[in-house]
Amino acid sequence: MSLLAVGLSHRSAPHALLERAALSTERTGKLLADLAASPNVHEAAALATCNRIEVYAGVEKFHAAVTEITELLSVHTGVAPAELTQHLYVHYDGRAVQHLFTVACGLDSMVVGEPQILGQIRTALATAQEHGTAGRALNDAMQQALRVGKRAHSETGLDRAGQSVVSVALEAAYAALGVEGPDDLRVLIIGAGSMAALAAASLNRAGVRHMVVANRTHERAEHLAAQYGGVAVPMAQIAPALAEVDLVVACTGAPGYVITGDMLERSAPGRPVALVDLALPRDVDPAVRELAGVHVVDLERVAQDGSAQAAGAAQEIGAVRDLVLGEVEAYASAQRAEAVAPTVAALRVMAADVVRAELERLRGKTPGLGDKDRAEVEQTVRRVVDKLLHVPTVRVKQLAGAPGGSSYAEALRELFGLDPASVEAVSAANAAGTTNEVSA
Repeated sequence: MSLLAVGLSHRSAPHALLERAALSTERTGKLLADLAASPNVHEAAALATCNRIEVYAGVEKFHAAVTEITELLSVHTGVAPAELTQHLYVHYDGRAVQHLFTVACGLDSMVVGEPQILGQIRTALATAQEHGTAGRALNDAMQQALRVGKRAHSETGLDRAGQSVVSVALEAAYAALGVEGPDDLRVLIIGAGSMAALAAASLNRAGVRHMVVANRTHERAEHLAAQYGGVAVPMAQIAPALAEVDLVVACTGAPGYVITGDMLERSAPGRPVALVDLALPRDVDPAVRELAGVHVVDLERVAQDGSAQAAGAAQEIGAVRDLVLGEVEAYASAQRAEAVAPTVAALRVMAADVVRAELERLRGKTPGLGDKDRAEVEQTVRRVVDKLLHVPTVRVKQLAGAPGGSSYAEALRELFGLDPASVEAVSAANAAGTTNEVSA
């Protein structure tokens, strides 16, 4: 089975299309269920963030699987197939692994090196496990991607080069308001999810003393506000709150606009206010840009600033790319070596069956042989077989790790006349024993 990646991101699609294609948690679950029911998709995980929607799948038939995944993405995002396929990218086998590792390191993010992507991959894997769509292939690939991402942050200068999407957006907002930092700003955070929590933590560290949090579930707003000495208000009180703040961070994931032009004109007519819109789809009506004193920082602006930042971090990015390439090759080598394991196991099972049958035959011909002598003879036969098999089985595992190594397993099957069904049975038993815990 090979890994297939099909998706679209801020690099391949306009923001407006990503906004329309955004997947909620519920829709992601339904997408996974439909993928699991597809005849050519054996495993599946969906990575849905503010700047990408990707399906990673374990497949055996490339073209059929791409067609099925594309059709289901169209169904669940509501984007017509003809429009969707213009912006989709497809990676297969080693290229899919390389893309996944690159994404995990933050090299494919709006802001290079942003750390949130590791948590998003971890969530995508956990969700696939909960829905029973992550088997051995996806578990191995995504667990390794998490480890590669951690290495990139701990062993290179990536953290010095990159900032989170939240950090870049807030810096742009400070610049728009003409302040160096948020110390004296009054802030309203709309939403209480992971992005809102990151914004609240960042603002608190920077010295914000006046923070208001609004969320559809008021208890979650109260919990987030309490962590940073803020106050929580109901969503219905957003308009009055706008009249009292200088900076708004909106990241709700609501289907419609949370902040409109009419709301701002009534609450803060002509007063300078920065609106940081980190939601997909948007929380802020784009029409508010026409209002005097209103500054909007959205994901498109973050992407522009992130590109400029990436251009100044070429050395660190180069080091991470080298790390990724090395990890991809190591992963491929390990996968090739592991692929020969069922053949080796089947060979040893066959050898054990032959030894057992011959020893049974020997017992019938030597009825007078004592128990001690018989045990010694049987042990000697087993040792001889083990020694004869040791070198070829160890060597075939070593050779299988190299490119084209699968041919050695084929040669082993041919030379010893192994039944393909027995090899498949071992493979199935190994797959059934796969762990379903996110460990990285």
